[in-house]
Amino acid sequence: MSRLDSVLSAIDDINNQDPNSVSFDGQTQPKELVYGRQMSRCQQQYWPEASEYLQIAARAQHIKRWFLKRSEFEAGKAGYLAWRKEQGKYHARLTSELMQANGYSEEEITQTAVIIRKERLRHNPDSQALEDIACLVFLQYYFDEFAAKHSEEKIVRILQKTWKKMSVKAQDIALTLNLPEHLAALVEKALAP
Repeated sequence: MSRLDSVLSAIDDINNQDPNSVSFDGQTQPKELVYGRQMSRCQQQYWPEASEYLQIAARAQHIKRWFLKRSEFEAGKAGYLAWRKEQGKYHARLTSELMQANGYSEEEITQTAVIIRKERLRHNPDSQALEDIACLVFLQYYFDEFAAKHSEEKIVRILQKTWKKMSVKAQDIALTLNLPEHLAALVEKALAP
């Protein structure tokens, strides 16, 4: 087994412990295990030339996400952003340990941590690709559930913010996704001039 496969397998082993589950492909599965695999599938489909570091970052985007609970941070936007930032640091730290155990150099580990923390978006192609993959996975697998819980106004606003974070490549891919009619209409409304 290659060092890349060993790290991806180690990430899956951790995410397989998620106490939260989802129904996917007709089975109840650990939530973050499913998410990590969805991220990898999206990366392989649209960024097949991805570096090892981006491949690891995509799978580790939510590694052990249940560990830092949202409820441990302030309510509201400031608390949410603080929680997200700490999650990024935690995911990068945990992934760094797995990479170190599998023979990656400090430089390789640092490069991957930068991607996981999504540092230098727009300037680091791998960080931007990870952001793009996360946005596409959201639209494909989580948008419907999210839309059912929020007002149209909030959804349109979030779609507009999401769209601005995406590269032109990811925007073009998003426009080809086969979304249900009600979700496609929300995207159309968000992108209207």
